[in-house]
Amino acid sequence: MKIEQEHFAVEVIYALPTQQKRIMVKVAPGTTCIEAVKQSEMITFFPNIDLESVKLGIFSRAVKHTEVLLPGQRVEIYRPLIADPKDVRRKRAEKAKDEGRSNKITGAKL
Repeated sequence: MKIEQEHFAVEVIYALPTQQKRIMVKVAPGTTCIEAVKQSEMITFFPNIDLESVKLGIFSRAVKHTEVLLPGQRVEIYRPLIADPKDVRRKRAEKAKDEGRSNKITGAKL
């Protein structure tokens, strides 16, 4: 006799600067992150999400599409970066040096 395992709830979330969408889905044991995203039908609200290349996470930890979900987890759909954070920090530091707001040798604030 085969015992069917219980489905469990996970949350799929996507956020833009001005809005966010959270969808609760019931998934079967063994469901992967990308399967939960597809099941949530999040792309009906945000058609710009590319399911092939989208970056995913669980509670701020980057995961592969194939990671298997556990009960109560939250799958986060990440937006592509607009700018590389390292480049932004470097440009901000260069600007501060040019404006005399930091020491040109050590980079410390004056």
